[in-house]
Amino acid sequence: MPRKVRELNVEELIDELNNDLAKEYSALIQYVQHGAVITGPEYDAISKELLVHATEEHTHAVALSEQIAFLGGVPAYDVAEIHVSDDSTTMLEQDLEGELDAIARYKERIAQAEMLGEYGLRRALEDILITEEEHARDLQASLRK
Repeated sequence: MPRKVRELNVEELIDELNNDLAKEYSALIQYVQHGAVITGPEYDAISKELLVHATEEHTHAVALSEQIAFLGGVPAYDVAEIHVSDDSTTMLEQDLEGELDAIARYKERIAQAEMLGEYGLRRALEDILITEEEHARDLQASLRK
């Protein structure tokens, strides 16, 4: 059964995109921090991948900022909550939780962009979603080891 997507106007969409932007900023910071402090030989490969994820989150932030400005808004500079831990597995679980949240939010945002006839935004969000799904797969694979 298809899920119901909350309808909104362009101004409300800009607010939601700015919330997404704040979460992209926090994901970037969290990935940099986790990549630097994660320990254990079983995490060697993912520690390097976390820094790749950080770079991709930066790219998402830039894309969102451009779309917000195109829609007539001002890109925010707020940063959402950042999760840290001393435990390597917990770090990856925190990162995965963030990615799963992002996937759900971007699916909703894509549907909202479609409703408003903002097809360029929809396409930009689809690109972000593809990368977020890849991040989730990377993290899930590392947690299964």
